[in-house]
Amino acid sequence: MRTFSSLIMILAISAISSCSEIPENTDPVIGIWAQTQASRDSGAKHMEREEWIFNDAYLGRYNLYAGDELVVETDFQWEAHADVYTIHYPGLKKVKNVVKIKQNQEGNLLMDLQGNVLAYRE
Repeated sequence: MRTFSSLIMILAISAISSCSEIPENTDPVIGIWAQTQASRDSGAKHMEREEWIFNDAYLGRYNLYAGDELVVETDFQWEAHADVYTIHYPGLKKVKNVVKIKQNQEGNLLMDLQGNVLAYRE
């Protein structure tokens, strides 16, 4: 019986020590990015805010606010190839975004490949 428990102990230690550690994703896109736009319609001011929350598992959450009201809340997937990021919105009729991170005097920006600002880092 003692030999059997010793064997189990050796197998358990071997199994635990052979587990590999998941590498930490430290991509610079991880975090919260947002874009706020104001417009006037019939004299009334309207605010629209888009928000992208990137996480380290190549997923994220997209939120669209009209004023204080949450209009759209959905998950997205992102991938990085060199310095280009592609954001996919499965289940949402929204065109994928292809962006790069740029830095200027205002801070970090997500810009599409044509140079248009998608969002600012918060």
